[in-house]
Amino acid sequence: MTSTTYKNGAVHKGNVKPITATSSNLKSSSFKPRLNPSQSPGSALRRSNPSSFVAAAGNDGVPGRVRVAVRLRPQNAEELVADADFADCVELQPESVLDGYNGTVMAYGQTGTGKTFTLGRLGEEDTSCRGIMVRSMEDILADISLETDSVCVSYLQLYMETIQDLLDPVNDNISIVEDPKTGDVSLPGATIVEIRDQKSFVELLRLGEAHRIAANTKLNAESSRSHAILMIHVKRSVGGRDESFSCETENASHWVKPSKPLVHKSKLVIVDLAGSERVHKSGSEGHMLEEAKSINLSLSALGKCINALAENSAHVPVRDSKLTRLLRDSFGGTARTSLIVTIGPSPRHRGETSSTILFGQRAMKVENMLKIKEEFDYKSLSRKLEIQLDRLIAENERQQKAFDDEVERINLEAQSRISEVERNFADALEKEKLKCQMEYMESVKKLEEKMVLNQQKQESNGFISDRCNGEVPGVAVAEEVAEIRKLLQNEMYMRKTAEDALTKLRSQFGQYMQSASCEDTEISKLQKMLEDETHQKKKLEEDIVILQSQLMQLTFEAEQMRRCLGEYGNTYTGLDSHSRYSETGNRLKAPISTLFEQVGLQKILALLESEDANVRIHAVKVVANLAAEEANQERIVKAGGLSSLLMLLRSFEDETVRRVAAGAIANLAMNESNQELIMQQGGISLLSITAGDAEDPQTLRMVAGAIANLCGNDKLQTKLRSEGGIRALLGTVRCGHPDVLSQVARGFANFAKCESRAATQGIKSGRSLLIEDGALPWIVQNANDEAAAIRRHLELALCHLAQHEVNAKDMISGGALWELVRISRDCSRDDIRNLALRTLSSSPIFKAEMRRLRIDF
Repeated sequence: MTSTTYKNGAVHKGNVKPITATSSNLKSSSFKPRLNPSQSPGSALRRSNPSSFVAAAGNDGVPGRVRVAVRLRPQNAEELVADADFADCVELQPESVLDGYNGTVMAYGQTGTGKTFTLGRLGEEDTSCRGIMVRSMEDILADISLETDSVCVSYLQLYMETIQDLLDPVNDNISIVEDPKTGDVSLPGATIVEIRDQKSFVELLRLGEAHRIAANTKLNAESSRSHAILMIHVKRSVGGRDESFSCETENASHWVKPSKPLVHKSKLVIVDLAGSERVHKSGSEGHMLEEAKSINLSLSALGKCINALAENSAHVPVRDSKLTRLLRDSFGGTARTSLIVTIGPSPRHRGETSSTILFGQRAMKVENMLKIKEEFDYKSLSRKLEIQLDRLIAENERQQKAFDDEVERINLEAQSRISEVERNFADALEKEKLKCQMEYMESVKKLEEKMVLNQQKQESNGFISDRCNGEVPGVAVAEEVAEIRKLLQNEMYMRKTAEDALTKLRSQFGQYMQSASCEDTEISKLQKMLEDETHQKKKLEEDIVILQSQLMQLTFEAEQMRRCLGEYGNTYTGLDSHSRYSETGNRLKAPISTLFEQVGLQKILALLESEDANVRIHAVKVVANLAAEEANQERIVKAGGLSSLLMLLRSFEDETVRRVAAGAIANLAMNESNQELIMQQGGISLLSITAGDAEDPQTLRMVAGAIANLCGNDKLQTKLRSEGGIRALLGTVRCGHPDVLSQVARGFANFAKCESRAATQGIKSGRSLLIEDGALPWIVQNANDEAAAIRRHLELALCHLAQHEVNAKDMISGGALWELVRISRDCSRDDIRNLALRTLSSSPIFKAEMRRLRIDF
């Protein structure tokens, strides 16, 4: 028989047979197994395999119950001499953490029984001897996609109640951090390495094992003196679609909201516990003795926790050891847990073997509440939105540039054609005009010459005829006149013909000009197309703003979801079911500061008047988030944002718009200069009307918060009361929601404080406006409310009201004196208690009434 030496003891190959963790096994004094009748011990020895596994204990049909397996180490040389006829067996049925469940695999047993061999064996020489750490990583890497999923590991050791990093030995004091909301345990100082292949994982294991603390004892040549903890973090994408986020058709008018991809986040913890040992058997001395004590104490603490969980005890001592704190999710938590108990075949270790098996039996009674760890992958969604947004912007710029170039080309071509036509027609008209003028002048010149010639001829003929015959020359002159008239008619006809030709030319020119007007019509069409494209560009810019606001809103919803999950996690019960933690109130702001640079405030405010309801809702949410930061408030007011918000509060009946607009006004009302602007623009009247109409508690909380901020301004108190601010604030208490009541109480405290200051300075006289508007009975009734915020504000309001002597009688008749006495005695706030004491001791009316009622003061 060959032997193989490995960490935590020498292992010799031996027989492998199943055993069960029941009490019947413990009654045998020699711990000999019951062999199959068909097998003899000799034959079993010949075909043994120390790395094979079989089931030792199931979960009895309970999904969350801890699974336990027993591994019997093969015989070593000493046990062979003592004829220890035992087989070793262990099987851990595979549990996959790829479905979102946390998982734990842990080995427990005496020193030298093979815990490290079972879990941490690298198996480089013989792959069949690989441990659970190597095999589990092989299964995980085979079932994930490295493109969408990720696997990270940390390798630690718990030595002498100190957590040390095996991958970075310098980091030797890592603290444990527990989430007060969910109870999850994390080690923020540990080294985390992303795994891409099996080879790198094996190298990490080899590096960690080299740094692990071990020593030589009588029970084991190389005994582990620390608990080794391997944490495998798996993040696996299981949802979401790679689809276009916008409608590409021409009729599309809105953006399709992308799906929210789901991610399963799980953690597999593999724990190689240090072996329990008895000092007189291991021979530990000096520092090794201290190590043994620390190991036994931590294992004892683990046993106590498991006993308490198995017996459903009201208290689980999880804080007795760092080991139990690290394993709080493994026992009584939400993880799937498998426990391997390792035992040895030697009869002289029967006590340790018995206690080890009993430990496994008790662990089998522990039931965990399995829960899938899943969340939305908002980072991936944000990246997709950013990529889509960049693509749309680039495509829009490309199309706009191409359109501008085409319009410019068509304009140049049309202008060139019109110029050429005008030039050709001008030249033709000028030539025809000159031709007609020349012909006309020639005709007139010929006619004048002919008239002169005829006149000379007539004069000469007439003179001769008269002298010779003595006749009157009338007939010849008439003939000449008739002939001249005929010539003149011919000339007139020729002139008319020239005019007709000129008219025809003008008609042709008009036709050419009409053709040019057609070119103008084409240009008009192009201009109309340009206007349509400009409108589409404006619409696209609005859609881009919507996408950016959706991105911001998704981030805000992610924080809300994490906060909700954290509140749900407060119901967690694990090992420390008796502990409670308070909320830290740490909230992250939405990333909205970049909207100024990317979009511009004017464009965001312009969307408040959009006809699309979704656009309007997104825009008002963006403005409200911007108004939450003091640095943005002045810019919002200067850009007209306050007027737009008041307009929304006045004209829209949509509950979401009214709620968000009221919240934005409440943010702006924190600034004193903005408070006066709100009053000047009728903001109190609008808030009062909204307070009377709204039923949603969140809307009423926003309205009450805005009025409460205005109540703290000394200059606005009279106008605030005259416009119904106090009655509106008092009317919001009808919903009974604690958040609304807290804002009402804060408003009354602010108002009473301002009145007290004004009365001290001699500016105000007469009863308090709060008393005149009927707020005192509600203040007295709720001054001792269970909610600390409501009680503190109302106690402060009563103290300020009591400082003005004119209010004393009303307060006595309304029962406020008893509350003031209670405040002076029992108030948890020193400043409010002292204020009540000073007020009661300085008021003659209160002192006289307390003497009458025999109230000791």
